[in-house]
Amino acid sequence: MPKDIAKEREDEWFVRHEREFLEKIRQQRQKRLQEELQKAKQEELERLRQLHWMKCPKCGHDMEAVVLEGIEVDRCMFCEGIYFDRGELEKLLLQKQKRRGFFRRLMGLES
Repeated sequence: MPKDIAKEREDEWFVRHEREFLEKIRQQRQKRLQEELQKAKQEELERLRQLHWMKCPKCGHDMEAVVLEGIEVDRCMFCEGIYFDRGELEKLLLQKQKRRGFFRRLMGLES
């Protein structure tokens, strides 16, 4: 085999492998960047959740969990707003006998 052809094949081999190597490195870098971005998003969501956890949506003060008629609701300690989590109001409305007493106690009409 002439030297020129052997040199040409060798050069092609290096070019091809260098291209494959660079593509592999690029993919690894992109994967790492995606993972870092996902982690940063999760950390930001957690930071926001902690910042607003058990804070009144109306006035921003702290809320406390209070059990009324067997249902845990969140009550603001400042403005005394009552907030239901998903499903809690439905549970209360399904308890027909307790419904009237609950709302009367909620409004302070009954002790």
